[in-house]
Amino acid sequence: MASWWQSCSIAVLLLTVLVNPVWTQTSCSSRTAGIPGIPGTHGSNGKEGPKGEKGDPGESPKSASGHKGEPGLQGPPGRPGIRGDVGLPGLRGPPGEPGEKGQSSTSLAQEKPFFSRSLLSSEIPQIDTDIGFSGSILPDLDPQFHGLSLTQGMFTCLIKGVYFFSYHILAKSRVCLNLMRGTELHVAQCDMSDGFLITSGSAVLELEAGDTVSLQATRFNSIVTRLRHTGHTFTGFLIFSTA
Repeated sequence: MASWWQSCSIAVLLLTVLVNPVWTQTSCSSRTAGIPGIPGTHGSNGKEGPKGEKGDPGESPKSASGHKGEPGLQGPPGRPGIRGDVGLPGLRGPPGEPGEKGQSSTSLAQEKPFFSRSLLSSEIPQIDTDIGFSGSILPDLDPQFHGLSLTQGMFTCLIKGVYFFSYHILAKSRVCLNLMRGTELHVAQCDMSDGFLITSGSAVLELEAGDTVSLQATRFNSIVTRLRHTGHTFTGFLIFSTA
C-alpha cells in the first residue's frame, strides 16, 4: 500500500513539470467524480437587434353595412335643458323717430265730456222710459261748467273711452232702477224701506262714439217727485279716452 502511494506522488510531481495541470488532475481523479460547482450569475441583457422590414399589407375586410334605410318616425321632444346664464347687454340701438306732438292739458280739459243733471219734473217717471234729467245742479256757474245737456235724460257718447256714471234717487218704501246702455240692461238695482230712502248706484262703462246711456224706472218703484227738495241726480264723465 505504501509503495503505491509513493509511486503516485512521484508521477504527479513529474507530470506537474511536463504536462498541463488539467491533465494531471484528470489522471489523478479519474476514478472519483468531484462535487459540482456553484452556478455562475446571469450575464447582462444583450443589445436590441436591428428593426425588421415592413410587412406586406393585409387583405381589406369586406364592408358589413347594407343599404341606407328609410328615416324613422320623429321621437318625442326631449326634456328642457338647464337655463343658461344671462347674456351681456347688447349694443345700444339707434334713436327712434320723433313721436307725434301731444295735446296740451288745456285742450284735453276742453274735450273731456261730463254732465251732472237733476230731475225738475214733478210727474212720476214713466215705466221703462228714460228719466228726464234736465236741470242744472249749479246754475250760478258759467255755462262751460254745466257740462253736456242730456236729450230727454239720455247721454250720447262723443269721444270713445271709459266713462264713470252715478245716480241718486229719493223714493218711499221701494224703488227699482235700470241703468241702460242703449237698449241693453247694464245694471239693475232695487231697494226697500219702511219709510223714505235714497238709493244710489254707479258703474264704469267702455263706450264707443254714438253709444247712449240712460237711467230708467221700473214698475216696482215709488219715486218721490212732489216734495220741494227731492235730490234726483244723474252724473257722468270721461275717465280716459281710448280713441
